[in-house]
Amino acid sequence: MTDLPIHAVLPELLAALRQGPYAVLIAPPGAGKTTSVAPALIREPWCSGKVILLSPRRVAARAAAERMAELLGESAGQTVGYLTRLDSKQSAKTRILVMTEAIFVATILHDPELQGVSAVLFDEAHERHLDSDLGLALAVESAGVLREDLRIVPMSATIDGQRFASLLGANTPVIESEGKAWPLSFRWLGAAPEKRLEEAMTSAVLTAWREQEGDILAFLPGVGEITRTVERLSERLSDALVLPLHGQCEPAAQRAAIRRDPAGRRRIVLATSIAETSLTLDGVSVVVDAGLSRRPEFDKAAGVTRLITTRASQASAAQRAGRAARQGPGVAYRLWEEAAHAGRAAYDPPEMLTSDLAPLTLALAQWGAGDMADMAWIDPPPAAALAAARAKLASLGALDGDGRITAHGRAMASLPMGPEQAHMLLYGAARGAGEAAAELAFLLQERGLGGRGDDLLARLERWRRDRSPKAEAARQMARGWARRAKGMVERVAGEPPPEGVLLAEGFPDNLAKRRDASGEEWLAAGGRGLALDPLSPLTRADYLAVGEAQGAAKGARITGAIALSEAEVLTHLAHRIERRSTLRWVGDEARVEALLERRLGAFVFARGSDPSPDPKAIAAFLCEKIRAEGLALLPLGRASLNLLKRARYAGVAALDEQALLDELEEWAAPHLKRRLDQVQAGALHQALLDRLGWDGKQAIDRLAPPEFHSPAGSSHAIDYEDAGGPSIEIRVQALFGLERHPTFGSPPQPLLLKLTSPGGKPIQTTRDLPGFWRGSWRDVVKDMKGRYPKHRWPDEPWAEDPSLKTKNAFNAGKKQGEGKGRS
Repeated sequence: MTDLPIHAVLPELLAALRQGPYAVLIAPPGAGKTTSVAPALIREPWCSGKVILLSPRRVAARAAAERMAELLGESAGQTVGYLTRLDSKQSAKTRILVMTEAIFVATILHDPELQGVSAVLFDEAHERHLDSDLGLALAVESAGVLREDLRIVPMSATIDGQRFASLLGANTPVIESEGKAWPLSFRWLGAAPEKRLEEAMTSAVLTAWREQEGDILAFLPGVGEITRTVERLSERLSDALVLPLHGQCEPAAQRAAIRRDPAGRRRIVLATSIAETSLTLDGVSVVVDAGLSRRPEFDKAAGVTRLITTRASQASAAQRAGRAARQGPGVAYRLWEEAAHAGRAAYDPPEMLTSDLAPLTLALAQWGAGDMADMAWIDPPPAAALAAARAKLASLGALDGDGRITAHGRAMASLPMGPEQAHMLLYGAARGAGEAAAELAFLLQERGLGGRGDDLLARLERWRRDRSPKAEAARQMARGWARRAKGMVERVAGEPPPEGVLLAEGFPDNLAKRRDASGEEWLAAGGRGLALDPLSPLTRADYLAVGEAQGAAKGARITGAIALSEAEVLTHLAHRIERRSTLRWVGDEARVEALLERRLGAFVFARGSDPSPDPKAIAAFLCEKIRAEGLALLPLGRASLNLLKRARYAGVAALDEQALLDELEEWAAPHLKRRLDQVQAGALHQALLDRLGWDGKQAIDRLAPPEFHSPAGSSHAIDYEDAGGPSIEIRVQALFGLERHPTFGSPPQPLLLKLTSPGGKPIQTTRDLPGFWRGSWRDVVKDMKGRYPKHRWPDEPWAEDPSLKTKNAFNAGKKQGEGKGRS
């Protein structure tokens, strides 16, 4: 065996695993970790069972197993085997088993003790697939509770070793291999937005073909771009071997792309990100990178996982470029500008933060996880995504009302597919349509099967007629799933449902109804809008069971669906049609309208008035409406509004607007009725007072009294919302006799006085009444005395008796009082 860089640190790794169960291995691309670590471990005294090596992709898993077997002088299936969804080679002699991450999750869920397994190696752990993170969390918990002897080793070229080590335990060693650095140069070709991607890639590959020697590996985002580029290059380079490499290729074609051409021809391999890590392509010394990635992302608003095309991250671009320098000096051509490289994201986001978490949630429910937060997560599952996943699983019958897994949920979790597809398969199996449901589930999982097109039924029929080895292997697996599901369910009487009903049962929120005559616009039961190609044969359908959609949530494009009639929906999906009381706000009448509806999600099949709606539901509805529009929606009387103003000024928390909105159910809901004009203002005012209690009311009265009582005996409401501060409007004669300025609150603060004439005209605004008396009062007297000669305008108002009476009435009253005093 050729001496590889990893061999220099293997003794350190082996010593670490003799001392403890965990280690983290960091080794650059080409160091040999994928093919060297597992064979070294099976020779260790503690390793009496198998070593499981996890690979992120089927192609890489098979290639790694075949390479290790070749190095041992064997064929795959003996000492080294592999297990993928469509292919398996293993035997009783197998000590090293390479499997995909999803299969490992299914394995450990079925057997938490991992009996007969001595070690689990997580290769390319930096890619942070959902199944990788979940598998690691389950393995760590199993090792901590059931298998203290289980060795666990995350491996990668670019992981944060200390972060993984902290997850595994404080004393976990991080072992690094320096690797062998071959020179790598770069050619920055720049972007060509005016060209189609396949044209730009063809041009770049032709340039690399002329300028360099050796085989070329070119990265494109998807199968469509690869196919079109293969066609163009095959026309231009008839002497070259142009080969595609992606997940839909037959195994033989994948092997041909990975290995050198036996005839010595120079080859061009056009690959997706499948060739980014794990694989070494013999003879490749040139990489041409389009700089794009296509990855699945769960659209929470649309409720579907869609493929998005984004700029490849810096880490991804580095992995791709490194493919050119694994066996010798290499060169990487990049179809973007060097100056723009720093603007790319440093890493691809972990799937934990972007994926549908329903599969993870179901797996953890099957596992019996208590608090998910206590598990070994590199990035914990987001709470909102977990809540959405639980709601989806409950609608499929996988979780009960308390969030515990049901018997149906356990059956779903035991099937090698997503929860929606598993539910669809079990539903179909119980109704005599298990094989059709299994085929549909497989079609949704395996891209490219049955060709392309919006009509899933047409793709299904093409696959059924396809006699290729891949199609036949897929059919055999689907039949196996159907047999397995049949043994899990009890037969339900009746005719088998059509494929469209099966699909709609698996994805009930994705049942869509046509919204226009052209069939371009659709409404999904989940409430979102969908779009369909106007040339699609599905445009004439009334309903569509949607299995695939791409694009933004608003107007996501339907890429795979089956037509349904309304009769089929009403007949076969009747169990999903609810009789529901619905409430609607009639704004111009300030009332709640109660309706009874028969509906399936956003689809209403019948509607009528509800004569006896639930008062609690109405109150809850109105509370949400008031929260959205504010307290102004409530019919609060003047006393309540004044009380709230005073409370706001005094800073009394119990009547803070946000607190009132947050706690509407406690104080307002008992008094709410369908018509807000029937709500009694007095009852709401009393509810506000009750929130205050005696102490709170005393505090408001002390800090923000409702009124000012003048020396003349008049009362004046204090305006606590005046821009100048708390104020009153008062006739100046009511303040005669006051030497000090009026105050309010505790500690005392000056009240803003808006002084008026006997006719209510503004005279002066002041916070210094003594200063006003001795200052501008004289000017006021000159102006007012002629206008209001019947009223008093003394030279020294602070020495006068307060009164709002006219001069004659005041003097008469005074004389009368004096007369009474003499008598």
